[in-house]
Amino acid sequence: MPSFPLVSHCSLDEPIAWRDGVPVPVRDFLADVAQLAAALPPGGHVFNACKDRYRFAVGFCAALVAGKVSLLPSTHTQESLRQLASFAPDTFCLHDSNEGASVLPGFRFPAPDRAAPSASGAAAVPRIDASRVAAYLFTSGSTGMPVPHRKTWGALVKSVRAGLEPLGLAGARGSTLVGTVPPQHMYGFEHTILLALIGGLAFSNRRPFYPADIRLALETVPEPRVLVTSPIHLRALLMSESAQQPSASLILSATAPLAKTLAAEAEARLAAPLVEIYGSTETGKIATRRTALGDVWQLVPDVALQARAGQDAGGEAEIWAAGGHIEAPSPMGDVLELLDDTHFLLHGRKSDLINIAGKRTSLEYLNRQLNAIPGVADGVFFMPDVPAHARDERHEPVTRLAAFVVAPALSTTDVQRALRERIDAAFMPRPLLCVDALPRNEAGKLPRDALVSLAARHAREAKDANRHVAGEAQPVTFEIPLDHPALPGHFPGQPIVPGVVLLDHAISGIGHALERPLHAFKIRSAKFPSSAMPGVPLELTYRTGENGAIHFAVTAGAHTVATGVLTERQGTS
Repeated sequence: MPSFPLVSHCSLDEPIAWRDGVPVPVRDFLADVAQLAAALPPGGHVFNACKDRYRFAVGFCAALVAGKVSLLPSTHTQESLRQLASFAPDTFCLHDSNEGASVLPGFRFPAPDRAAPSASGAAAVPRIDASRVAAYLFTSGSTGMPVPHRKTWGALVKSVRAGLEPLGLAGARGSTLVGTVPPQHMYGFEHTILLALIGGLAFSNRRPFYPADIRLALETVPEPRVLVTSPIHLRALLMSESAQQPSASLILSATAPLAKTLAAEAEARLAAPLVEIYGSTETGKIATRRTALGDVWQLVPDVALQARAGQDAGGEAEIWAAGGHIEAPSPMGDVLELLDDTHFLLHGRKSDLINIAGKRTSLEYLNRQLNAIPGVADGVFFMPDVPAHARDERHEPVTRLAAFVVAPALSTTDVQRALRERIDAAFMPRPLLCVDALPRNEAGKLPRDALVSLAARHAREAKDANRHVAGEAQPVTFEIPLDHPALPGHFPGQPIVPGVVLLDHAISGIGHALERPLHAFKIRSAKFPSSAMPGVPLELTYRTGENGAIHFAVTAGAHTVATGVLTERQGTS
């Protein structure tokens, strides 16, 4: 049965890691692995929660040597750990901090014994059977429940070896990897741990997060150095106040789509080429591109994409990845356009595609437009689930896009005005909420459950504010399209928006903001001081009086086109 070495360095004296600026030779690394492998407690599965990247690498290799399987979830919530215990009841947690994992039995990473005989003698490099299950990695949960995926040692080795040339790292021994992403995530695991072990490189033990930490981590390792990062970390680094960035020989980016402008700026500021990586937890890395130079992705050697007609829910051709290091053909969760046998275009995730009022776009496109606004540090569009109260028999359930934005120097109105110049009015977020930070995980991703929780919290706060405090509420913007079905005949040649349409939008907007069904309100009075034209941005403002009445106004620029008062029907809730 074929086997592969645990490390592929040419000499036991080569550095395999840098611990806070101090090199660790392969010899000492193997001694630490052997020592930990002998000390690990019973149990066939290890949840490796080590925060220090060096201890994580030692823990992973020790588990391999000891015949144990590493479990690597991308999130470490109590619920995810309960799922691990259900998946493998003999799991214990290997950790290097006082936090540990309360749901699982814990084993604290021991201090290395440099006096042990193995540390000074000639260390043998262990060989691992290719068929050995090395790890289970779990999907991030950004689109639902995390799912485990089995990784054999042979498949991991083949994946890393196939990627060396596309990443520009073939023959780049001596380079040091500095990662901002955690090693428990597939991208971080493959490109900060396995790339060092199998590619003969070194890695930094640090996991910097803030821009100053990233600069320091790069500066404390020798050149050539490779920055393994994500768009959110890269954006923060380039937006930081420091005008001078440390140089790198290469930048790798993954976990989220990278804008071409951000890639070009990163290349210029860090004086290094940037290679974006495409893949998934299921497949590992399958393609790369030089994002600053073009949109086309190139497959890594021996991996192929195949179109299988009529496989997905919409009856469209579904794209499957197979060959090379992929042990079983896997369907891709993205919309891919195959150009030839080795090149393709990525058009976003299938789950990102949305259709509003007959118009189609993707959340990825909307996110790109939001984050391109000057002054926006981070932002995301979000399609909430249809609330239960909106499902009444007299109205079709309507789910409106929401957006969260981190923009300390901008107001909500500033962001809305800039967005209106970039996207169709049908996709304007309602509401758009300014927040201090988005709930990104350590890999820079935004799991859907975190966004659902954030949306629910802001909805509760808005509801409480409207219930207890009389006063002005956040304006709601909308637009009546030129092809609205109520316009023909009203009036020929010079259509104006019927008053009933304005009232419908007012009641709908207020009901959505207050989380009340549309039939909960009745119109006490309404006036239409001037005409409203289709295709013109309209703004709805309202305030809640102390007696519960809601006074509203709809304006078009400086002109008021509708005013009125709503009261709640008796018996509604």
